[in-house]
Amino acid sequence: MTARAPLGDVSSDDVLSHRPRLLGLAYRMLGDMDEAEDVVQEGYLRWHQADQQAVRSSEAWLVTVVSRLAVDRLRRLNTERAAYPGPWLPEPIAVDPPAAPSGLPAPDHRAELASDLSVALLVLLERLAPEERAAFLLREVFGTDYAEIARILERSPDAARQMVHRARVRVHAGRPRVATTPDEHERLLEQFLAALEADDAPTLLALLAPDVALASDGGGRARAARRWVVGADRVARFLLGVTRKYGRDSTRRLTTLNGQPALLIFQGGVLASATMLDVESGRIRAVHSVRNPDKLRRALETVGPIA
Repeated sequence: MTARAPLGDVSSDDVLSHRPRLLGLAYRMLGDMDEAEDVVQEGYLRWHQADQQAVRSSEAWLVTVVSRLAVDRLRRLNTERAAYPGPWLPEPIAVDPPAAPSGLPAPDHRAELASDLSVALLVLLERLAPEERAAFLLREVFGTDYAEIARILERSPDAARQMVHRARVRVHAGRPRVATTPDEHERLLEQFLAALEADDAPTLLALLAPDVALASDGGGRARAARRWVVGADRVARFLLGVTRKYGRDSTRRLTTLNGQPALLIFQGGVLASATMLDVESGRIRAVHSVRNPDKLRRALETVGPIA
């Protein structure tokens, strides 16, 4: 039996050290940093109001509270996102490296996923129901056992196991079968940018997978495609058309967002878009372009460490 830590043994520094992990969980759940920070702040507020002397582990207690708050918040956000004008994409963020979980290291087969904050993963997670999303993240990213997931989500261990299994099947079906190294990813992004700048349709088509999909999130505040664009020919024509129309007045900068290479485009000195690629085996599977100005602020401002 684990002894409870007396109140005097739980310092503010110890409790605040859990923040990167809590923020990583909340951001992966919600895809919005403001919402994630609100949820984590609410979790800490509840901690200060709790009977801390009765708590066995401050980290486990906070993970439980933040998970439940994030599930409730996501249910409300899903209603808003259903009415969103055009494709909804997660907010891209610049994070301090390394973006990896604290505490126990992830098992080898989860190592890649455990450090993944990519927009591509967050888009896949949008397909899951809120409780499924929480169960999947707690298990796959943070290594939480099924009994603890069941307690957090107030389900039976069998139900928790089934939720994780269903979510795992859906997420892994949409992920690349072969991992791409950061250097390969960056080279592909550079080739993608060079093809656009050279108006080189054959090279661009060669970089795109046949079933490539493009989402452009303007949120009703910036010009963007109102639906997903699917297929190499359609995506290439869309990208080249946009570049021909606006490229002369734009400047471009390669950077890192969500732990992966990304392309920033500025117009008149103002950040107009952030584009991330989902890649596999040297080809582009998806193009995610965020143009909603409300979502671009953190592409230029680091949010600090996230686990």
